[in-house]
Amino acid sequence: MQHSSTKKLSFALGITFFIFIFELIGGLISNSLALLSDAGHVFTDSFALILSLIASIIVRKPSNKKATYGYHKIGILAAFINGLSLILIAGLIFFEGYQRLINPPKIDFAIMLPVAVFGFLGNLLMAWILGHKHEDLNLKSAWLHVIGDTISSAGVIVAGLIIKFTGWFIIDPIVSLFVGIIIIVGGIRVIKDSLWIFLDFVPKGFDIEEITEKIKKIKGITDIHDIHIWSIGFGVPAFSAHVVVENQLLSEADTIRKQIERELENMGIKHSVIQVECIKCEKSSIYCNSINNKHH
Repeated sequence: MQHSSTKKLSFALGITFFIFIFELIGGLISNSLALLSDAGHVFTDSFALILSLIASIIVRKPSNKKATYGYHKIGILAAFINGLSLILIAGLIFFEGYQRLINPPKIDFAIMLPVAVFGFLGNLLMAWILGHKHEDLNLKSAWLHVIGDTISSAGVIVAGLIIKFTGWFIIDPIVSLFVGIIIIVGGIRVIKDSLWIFLDFVPKGFDIEEITEKIKKIKGITDIHDIHIWSIGFGVPAFSAHVVVENQLLSEADTIRKQIERELENMGIKHSVIQVECIKCEKSSIYCNSINNKHH
């Protein structure tokens, strides 16, 4: 999976760099802020893809004594930085767009339009390469960069057509502001998702009360407390809890633990730490009071 992500990111990076050079030159010659804004977004795409590519390589490293959970959060960190870069470039676009709304410059649509079409087709190709279904936030953030740029390229094409048939040069900075809004929305979404994982919030799609009720239904369990659900990485949830069972032998308690693990796996949780406690453990050393761990 990670090898496939690395390959996709490498292809996308090559295409992005070529589009950036083409749009930068075209934007400078045509004097189009919308096209230069798109080139600026493509530049952040290049940065984002490089960051994502490096992260995807590091994430493939196996867990070790320094990183017992592996390197999943390297990809989340890359996604967070990518989100910040999206907001930064949007701010620059807003500033320049405001300046041009006050004094709209003349634009050479004959150059602007074909360059924008080229950028749009290139971004469509990248979006297709990266795909729309992602199992890691790192790849998702890179894809959002590309999607935002694809939409902005479409906006530049529309601006070029309007300028051609109406001569309204003011549409160029207006489109650039629209592009900036799209970029900043995507950036906020990525930052929110990455912070959600960094802050160890309950992963989306999981309900603690629902999980608790399912575990309590297992025969022999009297109570469950100190429940924690968090994410090791994007799409890698983890679970820990103290489970109180009836007074029984360790072997019987271990059977209950395995039932809990199977129930958690059915819900998509493969990393679990279960501490089994007995109502009365003081009677004999053969009764349960143990900590059981399971990590895949």
